[in-house]
Amino acid sequence: MKHFLLIAISWVFTVLCATSTWAVSALPREKVLLDSDMVEAFDDGIAMLLLANAPNVELMGVTTLSGNSWVEMGTANAIRQLEQAGIRSVPVAAGLEYPLRPNRHELFALERKLTGRGHDLWTGSFGLKKPTNWQTAYKETYGTTPSMHPLAKHAVDFIIDTVRANPGQITIAAIGPCGNLALAVRKAPDIVPLIKRIIYMGGAFFQQGNTTPAAEFNWYFDPEAARIVVRSPFKEQIVLGLDVCEKVIFRREHYDRLIKTLANHPMRDMLRTSFAGQSFEKNPNFTFFVWDVLVSAVIIDPTLITESVECFIDVNDQMGLSYGQSLAYPQEAPLGVQKARIVTAVDSVRFWDLLNNLQYWQIKQ
Repeated sequence: MKHFLLIAISWVFTVLCATSTWAVSALPREKVLLDSDMVEAFDDGIAMLLLANAPNVELMGVTTLSGNSWVEMGTANAIRQLEQAGIRSVPVAAGLEYPLRPNRHELFALERKLTGRGHDLWTGSFGLKKPTNWQTAYKETYGTTPSMHPLAKHAVDFIIDTVRANPGQITIAAIGPCGNLALAVRKAPDIVPLIKRIIYMGGAFFQQGNTTPAAEFNWYFDPEAARIVVRSPFKEQIVLGLDVCEKVIFRREHYDRLIKTLANHPMRDMLRTSFAGQSFEKNPNFTFFVWDVLVSAVIIDPTLITESVECFIDVNDQMGLSYGQSLAYPQEAPLGVQKARIVTAVDSVRFWDLLNNLQYWQIKQ
């Protein structure tokens, strides 16, 4: 009798486990569009590969625009990193070359004198030579020709078409300036209620900026676009700005752990030759931040968020000392602003564990 009961219990346990596994695999994956000013490795490249390999995420596409890199270089970077990871099913669409305000690049030196400088010297494409096209950027950087190509469709149209084809299902990970999104909602305002949510890396609400004392880089690069987007009445907006990004410190021990995790993955060499990698090799006490990677991490595992505050938010698009500043209103707010969840803390231990999970670093065949 005891033997029969053991067999029965074992059978029930097996069925339950199989049912549970089937149920998890049958759950719909989060459909994500990644809008990025793509660079190698930290931070956009790793953010992209995390989403592309996450079992609970379906990366619908990557749209690029100028910001940290020129859009031509960003497109080349995105394609190269997808190629090396064996991810060929994710489309890439190139978008805006310039911010909405005219002549920002030409007048940047003068603007810098007007607004002052923050603690970060980085100026992105404001300080970089513009490539002729993405193919030239790819060949000059990687010494070979690409095996993948971006879509002929502009990033703005790709965003519009993808949202319309998947109403209520698309999460947009906005980890660069907001130009592509601003033009998408202006060109096709019908997509605003169709977007499930937008998760940004942008802004600095309760602390100083990094590019200027007032502003964080992504939203400072194109404040006019950022203001259009955050004022659009989306169902949900979540913001991971400097308020949380500068609390997750990237230290030498994290770098060494990730290098070990990457093993023979091509991202290992990209990380080693990146600014962060070279800096860690030269100075064990060097510290860095992970910025955009946090957006991907909380999409994969929302429980990483441990603290947040809901406020009305806005962006200052008036040229002056506070140009590009992000603003939070806990209660009374100017007419036309929308509510957002501002993330102020994440579980950094679990974040680093997620980042070093080997399932995100398998090269697809």
